[in-house]
Amino acid sequence: MSEEIKLTQYSRGAGCGCKIAPAVLQQIISTTVPERHTAQLLVGNATADDAAVYDMGNGKALIATTDFFMPIVDDAYDFGQIAAANAISDVYAMGGTPVLALAILGWPVDTLPVALAQRALEGARAVCAAAGIPLAGGHSIDATEPILGLSVNGFCDVTNLKRNNTAQEGDLLLLTKPIGTGILATAMKRDQLLPEHYPTLIAQLIKLNDIGAQLGQLSGVTAMTDVTGFGLAGHLIEMAEGSDLSAELYYNRIPVLEGTKTYLAQRIVPDATYRNWNGYNAKISFGSGVDVMEAFSLLPDPQTNGGLLIAVQPDALNSVVELLTTHGYREHTAPIGRMIAKTEKTLVVNS
Repeated sequence: MSEEIKLTQYSRGAGCGCKIAPAVLQQIISTTVPERHTAQLLVGNATADDAAVYDMGNGKALIATTDFFMPIVDDAYDFGQIAAANAISDVYAMGGTPVLALAILGWPVDTLPVALAQRALEGARAVCAAAGIPLAGGHSIDATEPILGLSVNGFCDVTNLKRNNTAQEGDLLLLTKPIGTGILATAMKRDQLLPEHYPTLIAQLIKLNDIGAQLGQLSGVTAMTDVTGFGLAGHLIEMAEGSDLSAELYYNRIPVLEGTKTYLAQRIVPDATYRNWNGYNAKISFGSGVDVMEAFSLLPDPQTNGGLLIAVQPDALNSVVELLTTHGYREHTAPIGRMIAKTEKTLVVNS
């Protein structure tokens, strides 16, 4: 945070808050061109999943994903770490193990020092090393705003593949990280983030979701996704709609990053929160006891490298809790909701 050059001042968006609004995205990706379908393509454009998946014919599946964005923090090294961890997360969210990454870099070389771009790539390399994969190449362009991300490939057993549209009625919902990164990052961009909250934010943003590869091996995990730019509400709605179900959230059980509500009280909210809310608020209902104004700011808050949202069969909860507890997720073993039969609203938020 002490760098003289603050990267967030050179970009309009921040992290996964750069995502195009859900309703607009649907217009963009709609097409009249017939898409080629093959039996080997297990996951493609037909669903709103985290990555494409191709059956290699030997019991293994290839997972392929791309993710990139503009700076969410000012420090170049931290930006690189976050961009890499966020991109790799899509492989983990499918139950896979990453094996290879390529960098995607856009840099305003006439505006920002090239040394900062090098520093950002160093951060990305460090996270790739932590994930046990090489950053083996990539592509760069001279852009008007700094952009960094990865294209990542991974593998999983076909039988362990996790989708975001295969949840079952009665499944319990777990979330492996607290929400609130969009709010804290916005506070930082506005120079209002308290120094004690910066380490909390960075630790969350660079933490690998590698537990996803092990969750993929549990048959009682019926569906999984990572919570990113559309917020907890948006990605849960995708899971519910894809599974032809609705979801109930226990609002007061949702984990929230330390300091988040301090900034909410100051009305520090990312612009993307409003875009998200406008895109899916008609699909949400609130029960008594829920602070609707607070929920409006938290549930659509765009997360960057957010936690894994897991749908678990009730009789498999103990095995999932044991796995999470063993790997340091004891605070994230209480269900925050459940999948229910389809109702008028896709997401029902109760206290």
